[in-house]
Amino acid sequence: MIQNRNKLIELLIGNLSNFAVHKILEKSINKPELTSKYQKESINSFNISLAYRNKVNPIDKPLSNTDISYIKIKISNRVNSELSFRISKGYENIDLTLINHEIEKVLKELKIF
Repeated sequence: MIQNRNKLIELLIGNLSNFAVHKILEKSINKPELTSKYQKESINSFNISLAYRNKVNPIDKPLSNTDISYIKIKISNRVNSELSFRISKGYENIDLTLINHEIEKVLKELKIF
């Protein structure tokens, strides 16, 4: 069971990272056609994350502090890496200071802590 739980946590982290990246891109891009694509992607990632969250631990019970800190660190690293990569590809106006805010916001929405 532990292997499945660890895999679910990794899938949860991947989808939450994708959600945060697209939320930040949505806020930084001023083109409506791109903003709508980022919105759709972030909604899809959030819904998938919610399903994984429910499989990892019942939604009415918080995760352990160890899991919470691990999830935060992994998401932060992945989002920072992806946004830095996009900046190097030429994306503009990406505010890296939004990373922690977006992560905290989504973790509260999913009742991870």
